Amino acid sequence: MRNTLKYVAVAGLLSLSSYGQKVQLAEADKQYEKYAYVDAIKTYERVFERGYKSADMLKKLGNAYYFQADYTNAAKWYAELFAMPESKENEYYYRYAQSLKAVQDYVKADQVMEDFYKRNKQDSRAKMAEDQKNYLDIIKKNSGRYTIENAGINSSKSDYGSALYGQKIVFASARDTGSVKNSKALWNGEPYTNLYAAELQGDGSLGKVERFGGKLNTKYHESTPVFTKDGQTVYFTRNNYINGKKGKDEKQTTLLKLYKATLDSVSGSWKDIKELPFNSDQYSVAHPALSPDEKTLYFASDMPGTRGLSDIFKVSINGDDSYGAPVNLGKMVNTEARETFPFVSATGELYFASEGHPGLGGLDVFVSKPDGKGGFSRAQNVGEPINSSSDDFAFLFDTATKNGFFTSNRASGEGSDDIYKFKEDKSIPEPCEQTLSGVVTDQSSGKPIAYATVILTDSEMKYIKEQKADKEGKYDFGVVDCGTTYTVRGEKEGYNAVEKTVTTATKSGVTKADIAPKNERAPLVSGNQPLKEGDNVTKQLGIEMIYFDLDKSNIRPDAAVELAKILVLLEEHPSMELDVRSHTDCRNTKSYNQALSDRRAQATIDWLVKKGISRSRLTGRGYGESQLVNDCGCEPTNNSSCSEDQHQANRRSEFIITKM
Repeated sequence: MRNTLKYVAVAGLLSLSSYGQKVQLAEADKQYEKYAYVDAIKTYERVFERGYKSADMLKKLGNAYYFQADYTNAAKWYAELFAMPESKENEYYYRYAQSLKAVQDYVKADQVMEDFYKRNKQDSRAKMAEDQKNYLDIIKKNSGRYTIENAGINSSKSDYGSALYGQKIVFASARDTGSVKNSKALWNGEPYTNLYAAELQGDGSLGKVERFGGKLNTKYHESTPVFTKDGQTVYFTRNNYINGKKGKDEKQTTLLKLYKATLDSVSGSWKDIKELPFNSDQYSVAHPALSPDEKTLYFASDMPGTRGLSDIFKVSINGDDSYGAPVNLGKMVNTEARETFPFVSATGELYFASEGHPGLGGLDVFVSKPDGKGGFSRAQNVGEPINSSSDDFAFLFDTATKNGFFTSNRASGEGSDDIYKFKEDKSIPEPCEQTLSGVVTDQSSGKPIAYATVILTDSEMKYIKEQKADKEGKYDFGVVDCGTTYTVRGEKEGYNAVEKTVTTATKSGVTKADIAPKNERAPLVSGNQPLKEGDNVTKQLGIEMIYFDLDKSNIRPDAAVELAKILVLLEEHPSMELDVRSHTDCRNTKSYNQALSDRRAQATIDWLVKKGISRSRLTGRGYGESQLVNDCGCEPTNNSSCSEDQHQANRRSEFIITKM
């Protein structure tokens, strides 16, 4: 049930030559849409073995394994999908990368994530991947802080999601189905889970496993309980089923809901089982957790307002058995992927499982510390050995004893999910968020260097990432590691590259690294003489005249080529200012030609401004036919003996330096 928060699947129609294969695929699609992934997989793979495939089928086959957390097979089928020429939705790049991580092919995973970033730069997962290309190093720094071992209560089926109840640990298990025949979940073929408990022994081991909860258990899923400190109230997850009635959404799917029950102090049984008021038949609500003061309930849901597949929410618990409105925990916690299984420690840290934050593969456990403003700081991966290339989730931690439990489907386990116990040997470092930014300027003039290339490397000169500075020479690498030495290198044609070594602080803040390459270009000269104010750029530097068609002021394609040279000149010399002077030939009247040349001057200036040049650096006006380079004797009849080429030479714009 850990994966049964609803996924949205891409549906499609298949066109196959064989009617029999069409029938099989149609049946598999029906199974897929009903989340009967085990049966759908069998059919899809049988069809594939017979030589039939399509992008839609491979998407669903990969998804069916992915949604069951079988990332090895998911990677296999996504690889088949990516070998096909058909376009893929952005989300498949992310799922493929996650699956590759799960098989520890981090190099290929990072390549696919880079493609994901290029296609979807606004996605928070893409941004984090780009900002934390050294995520494996970050995770390594947080690793080695726990000692783990099998909890000793696992079966050959799923066992997961533990909670403390007095001297017992209570958890979900699919180890048996009770008296209900064929009570299996379609999505993974395992029996529905019920609640079980084991006594905590003095030596830290766990005693005999027994059914727990009495009426809390039904023929459908129950899981992830959380108990109040007095042991009188429990919140838990169950399929949409109460009082013998099963609820369904508009697609006839039974989703998850949160329920509350109280303990009968006389009989010792649970009573007054009721669903919470913010549940719905149309979305899932699951995996409750309580704040230390028990005034706030945290949970996972795909309700409206969710950023991704599922998010962590909180809701206030009022004293009159009512609840406030659910509040999304926001971008520091939630991503466009899946965040689930929240747990809040006695000291207020939020632990949760996520496949959206940079991790080792599948679900990883993260921690966000309170930010003092009612929210949480940037999530930190808790590292190995809690996390692995498999799904790791349902973290439970006693801050007093430093002991806890978590769940994982790693290969060393006994079933599909297993519960592990751990001892925290060292606390995670205090959260620290440093950003690295600066300005690239000309060493001599102090003027910004537009669009310089800025490269970030680590202390061993290992490449991390690069970017182009903006038109004002500014760059921003975003979030980097705290207390870490980096080298920032600035490059641009015509400049000597320069490097600057910086060490970020150990507390949150901004590290500035301004760099100033030396201009090594030869002076701007014509012949042997440096250009100066008053010089004609087009004439002195051999740039072709900016010509116009007869009676037109639009920038011709050939003129745009030459204007681009003026643009580069202005970009490389940020202090230079130009006067644009436009001219016409002598045909038509003087007044008309004056207006036409004014339009040509303005069109030229507008073109440069649209390309990023400040209008304050440009002046200009038209001169009509007053400065002909070929006097064609048009007056007073407007008739002329000049050739068309001679007239063309008159229709021009010139660029005069007004400031160097």
